[in-house]
Formats: sequence, C-alpha cells, structure tokens
Amino acid sequence: MTRRIAHLDMDAFYASVELLRYPQLKDLPVVIGGARRTEDETLRKIGEELTLSRIPLKAFPRLADYTGRGVVTTATYAARQFGVGSALGLMKAAKLCPQAILLPVDFNEYRKYSHAFKAIILDIAPLMEDRGIDEVYIDFSHVHGGQREGGRVLARLIQKAIFDATGLTCSVGVAPNKLLAKMASEFNKPNGIAIVYETDVQEGIWPLACRKINGIGPKAEEKLKKYGIETIGQLAAQDLQWLIDHFGQKTGAWLHDAANGRDERPIVLESEPVSVSRETSFERDLHAVRDKAQLTRILTELCEKVSADLQRKGYVGKTIGIKLRYDDFKSVTRDQTLPTYTDNTQTIRRTARLCLRRVSLEQRLRLLGVRVGNLTKAGSPER
Repeated sequence: MTRRIAHLDMDAFYASVELLRYPQLKDLPVVIGGARRTEDETLRKIGEELTLSRIPLKAFPRLADYTGRGVVTTATYAARQFGVGSALGLMKAAKLCPQAILLPVDFNEYRKYSHAFKAIILDIAPLMEDRGIDEVYIDFSHVHGGQREGGRVLARLIQKAIFDATGLTCSVGVAPNKLLAKMASEFNKPNGIAIVYETDVQEGIWPLACRKINGIGPKAEEKLKKYGIETIGQLAAQDLQWLIDHFGQKTGAWLHDAANGRDERPIVLESEPVSVSRETSFERDLHAVRDKAQLTRILTELCEKVSADLQRKGYVGKTIGIKLRYDDFKSVTRDQTLPTYTDNTQTIRRTARLCLRRVSLEQRLRLLGVRVGNLTKAGSPER
C-alpha cells in the first residue's frame, strides 16, 4: 500500500475564527494583533443590547488609528493582498492598508476551535501529528478512502466535516511524505486540496523556488543564490558531495534529499516539549538603568509564569535562559545549565539574572524573554 501523508493547514485561522464572531467583516481587510482581548471593547462601547454580529462597521477600530509597538498576528486574505502579513509591525501595516479593521487576539477562543477541529480529524483518521494550533500531519495510508484518488476523497471528507462542525475552512496537501505534503497544502489555498505523487516531483516541485522547502530560510536561500541555485530543480541537480562541502555533512545531505522529494520522517503521535518559555515586548523601549524597577518587575512576572507553566504541565528543567531584543531589533540569548532540575520561581529568576549579567545592557531594550529547557517529567528517575 502506498504511503499517503496529509498536511492540513487551517486557512487564516485566527482571522477566520474572528469572522465567525463578526460575520459582517467577511471579505474585508481585517488584521489581528496588538494586545490580548480581555473583553470585547467594541461591544462594551456601543452598548450590550447589540449582538456581536450586529455591530456596525463604523464602530470597529481601524488600523490607521493604531499607535503602539504591536505586531500583526495574522490577517484575512483581503488584507494580505496589500502586503500585510504575520510578524509585520502594526504601524508599518497601517501604511500598507490603513482602512483595515484591527481586532485584538483572543487565544482562548482560538484554542477552543483548535481542539474542535483536531477532535474531528481524530474521529476520522486516528494517526495525527499535532504541529501547533492550526496545522497537523495525518497518515492517510491505512484509513478508509485514504488511497482513493491519491487521498483526495478522504481530504474532502475531513474538509467537509470540519466546515460543517465549525464553519472554518482548511487546505490539505497529500503526498508520499511530510515534506511534500507541507508544500502541497500551500498550492490551492484557501479551502483547497492538492495531491502530489512521487512522479510529480520533477514537473511540479522542481520549478519552485528553494524557499518553498520547509526548512530553507532567508539565510540559506541567500547562500544558495550566491551559487546560482534558485529553484528546487537546480538544487536537486547538485552533486551530493558538493552540497556537503559547502553546507556541512548534515545540512548538505538534507538539502540533497529534500530537493529530490525524499523524506522518511514518521508521523509523531505524541511529542515531549523541548522547552517552556515566556516573553513580552514593551510598549516603549526600556533602559536597563533608568527603567531598572520596571524591568525587574517584568523579569519576575515572566519567571513566575514559566514556573507556573512547568508545574501545570508536570515538567522540570535545568537549563535556564534569557532572550533580549534591542532597539535595533538585534537579539541575543544566554543560558546556564544547573546541576539539578527545577520548576522553582526563585531558582529560575536567580539564574536568569546571572544570564543577564553576561550580555550588554547599554542599548535600550524592546523585548525580554525567559526560557527553561532540558526538560524531564517531574518526579522521574532522571530528576
């Protein structure tokens, strides 16, 4: 039986969830970002006698009126046509699409819908790898309908089941492995299905830019271009030893396999977290001396949240790290490994402060993060 792996990606997930709440915003440019929602400010301001779906468009805040340091979490497809995308600063996004409606994020609502669509998938195809709040890999190989039309029949069934239950759409790519399935799920967005066979690699995959391979980022793409390699086909044509010589043993071998559509990674049903972290961006740049009290308070709060996350999830760790982003957007990290595992707030905070002593604090800061890695289950023999 042919191996058929699907990658399912929810379409503009956060924005789509918001459109369920505000159907009057359908087909309009909408940006999700900025502060987290604590209550529905729009509804509160206009009066609680109106339901969310009846709030007039003029009552919604516009991106043009935003001032602050927030970034775009996601945007509707109508907003993306103006060049607005994830991680773009909201002030920059306002210049591209000032008429866009701005909504705050609501992670509690997004998590609710995430659990809902994954439960639907598991009822149909039980071999699922959770890849985050809005995407999964699914093994179609031995599921009823998973081989029909290369997996299209089963993909269509899952799409319909998710839409009927939640009102949300998703895009699905089905291929012989995770690498190709991930690429295929982007081919027909939104609400599309793409089927890729091994025989499609030369004609359908090789003409694409190298960046389309998940794992090739901007730096690797730039380096490849320096050698005149811009398409996946050009990468596939390179000699394996040449790639190893120029990119290292591990990366060179991976590039050779990826360009030729080879990927043997299995579906991972359960995975242990690598680390637990918390970070926050500041409303204004902070100075290590003049804003010491505020930074100290923020560091303590982050350590408390990381400690609580560890205890809630039942993990302890012994590598404590910090992350700083300066006002020029350059970032640095430092970490220190302890002799024993911990989930204690004071221990995490004390170690984080030691890490801070190893970085320059002359520049103003725009972000601070705390991370605990090297995890193991609390109470395990390793501890």
